[in-house]
Amino acid sequence: MITLVAFLRGINVGGHHKVPMAELKTILVNMGCNNVKTILNSGNIVFETKKKDIAVLERIIEMALRDNFGFAIPVILIPQNQISELVNDGTFANVEIHKNIRLYVSFLKEPSTTKLKLPYISNDKAFTIIGVRDKFIVCVLDITTNNTPKGMEDLEKLFGKNITTRNWNTIVKINNC
Repeated sequence: MITLVAFLRGINVGGHHKVPMAELKTILVNMGCNNVKTILNSGNIVFETKKKDIAVLERIIEMALRDNFGFAIPVILIPQNQISELVNDGTFANVEIHKNIRLYVSFLKEPSTTKLKLPYISNDKAFTIIGVRDKFIVCVLDITTNNTPKGMEDLEKLFGKNITTRNWNTIVKINNC
């Protein structure tokens, strides 16, 4: 058995693409997944499976979700041990945290091939990418001068649309499941 974390993109945001977590859990259980836990209401699921091919499993889950909910829901699967490594490796240790700092991790469907000089700092200086490795992008958002920075737009321009982002507090909750 392997423990995986599923990150669903674009559900339960602003009243669009509503996906009840109980239904989501039932779908995964019916697919043979074990110990299925949903975290928050934003499409985060921790589960165990015997399936080893993560890319194939992503597609199977996406098809099941589309069939059940009637719209496409991109799914990114990450092994739980990689989430634990991310949480425990001091990812944000060198970031000065204050009330206007937001910490994020974005997940990619495929390992990144984008070459960036790090840290990457956005034109408005509010968004910084401090790390890119495999399927993770580690970002810091500073809303001191701008409440609507363009960080997520920068991410999609640099890495494409097969991406989903979670705040650090959510990642820590997922790690503690």
